[in-house]
Amino acid sequence: MKKNILTILLSVLLSGLVAYGVTKSNVAGASPAQAAGSENQASQYRTVNLSLEDYPDFTFAAESAVDAVVFVKVTIKAQAQQYPGDDFFRFFFGDQFQGQQRDRQGSGSGVIIRPDGYIVTNNHVVESASKVEVTLNNNKTYEATVIGTDPATDVALIKIDAEGLPTIEFADSDQLRLGEWVLAIGSPLGEELRSTITAGIVSAKGRSMPNYDGKFKIESFIQTDAAVNPGNSGGALVNKAGKLVGINTAIISTTGSYTGYSFAVPSNIVSKIVGDLIDFGSVKRVMLGVTISPITDEIAKELKLSSQLGVYINEVAKGGTADKAGLKKGDVIVSIGGTDTPGTAKLQEKINSFHPGDTTRAVIIRDGKRQEIELNFQSVEDRNGEVAEDGSVSFYGASLAVPSKEKLARLGLKSGVEIVSVGSGKMQDAGAQEGFIIQYVNDQAVTKPQDVIDIAKKTRRAIFIEGVTAGGRSGYFGFGKE
Repeated sequence: MKKNILTILLSVLLSGLVAYGVTKSNVAGASPAQAAGSENQASQYRTVNLSLEDYPDFTFAAESAVDAVVFVKVTIKAQAQQYPGDDFFRFFFGDQFQGQQRDRQGSGSGVIIRPDGYIVTNNHVVESASKVEVTLNNNKTYEATVIGTDPATDVALIKIDAEGLPTIEFADSDQLRLGEWVLAIGSPLGEELRSTITAGIVSAKGRSMPNYDGKFKIESFIQTDAAVNPGNSGGALVNKAGKLVGINTAIISTTGSYTGYSFAVPSNIVSKIVGDLIDFGSVKRVMLGVTISPITDEIAKELKLSSQLGVYINEVAKGGTADKAGLKKGDVIVSIGGTDTPGTAKLQEKINSFHPGDTTRAVIIRDGKRQEIELNFQSVEDRNGEVAEDGSVSFYGASLAVPSKEKLARLGLKSGVEIVSVGSGKMQDAGAQEGFIIQYVNDQAVTKPQDVIDIAKKTRRAIFIEGVTAGGRSGYFGFGKE
């Protein structure tokens, strides 16, 4: 019986070896097409032997950039809480409970861009902060000063008192390609995970995000799938050479944590903003003076366009850069300064790269033909005092007008100047709101838009505005003239 079992096992083993040899011989002798196309052929297992040089190597980028990315801790002072019937409450409980609220703590990341302590981060990281602390990768901590912010691009510049710091060199973000590897460096979810490095690819360029608050924004985000979480804001997005291509800013998530999408402000936008903040103390922004929209199917058919790449001009503001250059409603802008503008985000990004007085050329499509137009950019301030067709007066990007008697009566006012639109510029950055009635500028009463213009012209430094909101509450805001 044992002998029979052994005989059967040997027979099965020999059959398997013969079958393996025949299959191997057939596959080896067959052409690639035959081997792949025959359903009766045995499955083939292929291996790819790559050398270390064939794999993406991020060690240089990570090691050269990580020391220039810092942890940013902010303190936001709590506002004193006011209770209904304050005098009654104070009579029984005294002042110990009045306004008792704890200061709030927040955190983010930053990138050292100069060895003398200049650090770029996000505006939303340091906005409203009463104290900003920076911790380097070597664990040294410094108190930082906010040099300037730009809410429109969500970029801020802070500085610490230090020398000889490691830095990251700016790269040309326009040269980024889809699918290119990038690294995100920052402090996700707090100080415990400082100097975390994640990798991903460039998923898209020129992205914008929903604008729920209606404020003026310049967005042309780099989208990546590098993991970014709260705390990464203000951190570095670097390429394989370890150069800065973006500042990590936002995620889209239904959970509040990373779900596959992260967004960074391109380095070309960041470089221009921080350069202005260092050189001038404020952002020198130009305005094209148009309202724009993407090219839809209907617009493309109506204008007989060969593609939907470009930006459609809905309206041209009188006296603005576009108006003086001869741009018209219905024109399609396809490039500015040699850079293609396939959509509104890319157009805004490119416009933001110019300074007042810069001249460049735009390529447009008008009546089915391409033509070049020269643009000489004006600053927002250059238009102060210009009168629009509706009678409103330009003031740092906003439009001012005399309010109606009905509106003044409803608010219990005798006079003032209404902000009929905020637009974009220093008024918007300072928090101005439509419907706000300006009563005083630098402690001087105003009754018409020209009063506001005249007082601002005489002011050397800051402009302080007081008045009443559209809801009837007292309000104020201010901004630096330079």
